[in-house]
Amino acid sequence: MSYISSSKKYLYLLALAGTIAQSCTTTNTTVTDDKFEVTDSLISKLLIDTVQSPNNRMDLNFSAKITANEDLQASIYPMVSGIVGAVNVKIGDRVSKGQVLANVSSAEMAGFDKEVISADAELKIAERALKQAEELYKSGLSSAKELEEVQNDLIIKKAELQRAKTTLRLNGGNTKGDYKVSSPIAGFVIEKNVNSHMQLRADNEDALFKVADLSNVWAVINIYESEFAMLKEGDEVEVSVLSYPEKTYSGKIERIYNTIDNESRVINARVSIANKDLSLKPGMMATVKVAAKSDIKLPSINPKAVIFDENKNYVLVLDPKQKIRVQEIEIGRKTANRTYVSKGLNAGDKVVASKQVFLFESLK
Repeated sequence: MSYISSSKKYLYLLALAGTIAQSCTTTNTTVTDDKFEVTDSLISKLLIDTVQSPNNRMDLNFSAKITANEDLQASIYPMVSGIVGAVNVKIGDRVSKGQVLANVSSAEMAGFDKEVISADAELKIAERALKQAEELYKSGLSSAKELEEVQNDLIIKKAELQRAKTTLRLNGGNTKGDYKVSSPIAGFVIEKNVNSHMQLRADNEDALFKVADLSNVWAVINIYESEFAMLKEGDEVEVSVLSYPEKTYSGKIERIYNTIDNESRVINARVSIANKDLSLKPGMMATVKVAAKSDIKLPSINPKAVIFDENKNYVLVLDPKQKIRVQEIEIGRKTANRTYVSKGLNAGDKVVASKQVFLFESLK
C-alpha cells in the first residue's frame, strides 16, 4: 500500500510535472484547472493491474526451508563404547547400504565374543549332562523329575547361546574387539558428530551420523494464523528456490501441524517434493506458492496499487476510454499478497500499480 505525507505533496507534484514533461509532448498533455490529462504514451509506461474476480481461489506465497524427509533418513548411534579409529566419510558424501562409516576399538565387542564362547561351552556341558541323565533314568537310578530338570537346563543353555550370538551379530559380529559403524540405508551423509580418536559411550545422546535418501525431500513452510484456514492437506503447490529461479517443483501439502510457535506465531506444514535429480539440498530457502480455497467473496487487487491518504484508501482506475480517475475504495480484508475490496471496484477493472502516488497528487 502506498502512503502520502502532506508535507511531501508539493514535491510529488513538481516531480510529476518533470516526468510528464519528459514523457509527453505539449500537444498531447493539457492543463485545465490544475488537473493533468495523462497521455497514451505515459499510460503505456505504467504497470496496470486487473481486479480479480471472487472465484474462491487465491494464490498464497509462503517462505519455506528444504529439509531431509525424516521418513527416509537414519540416525546412527554407537551400540558400544570405545575409541574411534578411522572415520571414512564426510558430510555430503554418498554412501551405500552396509558401507562402513567408521571403526571403533571396543572392549565390549571382545566381551560379546567371550559370552558366545562361554555360552557354547555351557551348552556342551548341558548336552553331556542330559545323556547321563537319560542313561540313569533308563536304568532306574534317577526319577523322571530329575530328567526333566536336566532337559530344562539344556533349553536354557541353548537360549543363552542364541542370545549371545545375536548380540555379537547386531554389533558387527567381530571377535577381535573391532566395532564397525555401518549405514543401514543408501543415501547422503547430512550430519556427522564423530572424529578420529574420539571416546564413545553407548549412551551418547547425539547420533554419530545421519544418512538421508534425498530422492524425496520436504519443504517446511510457515503459515500465519490469518491464512491457516485457507489451506488444507492435499493442496497442490509450486516450490521455487534461489539457486534455480527458472525452475519450479511440484508437490502437495502432506501434513499441517497443530501447534503454533509462541514466538513467531506461525504454524508449520510440510510439502513432499520428488527430487530425483538431487537439485534440492537440505538447508535451502524456498518459496511455496499455494492455490488455496478462500471463503472471501470479494474482488481483489495487488496491495501495491492501493494509496492511503488522510485515513482513506484510493486507487487509480483506467477506464475503457484510456482515462485515469481517482477512485475511493473500502477494504474488506488484506493478506500478504492480496487486498480484497468491499466497495469501489468490480472484477475486471483496470488499476494503476506504478507511479500511482505522483499521478494521484495531480488528479485528485
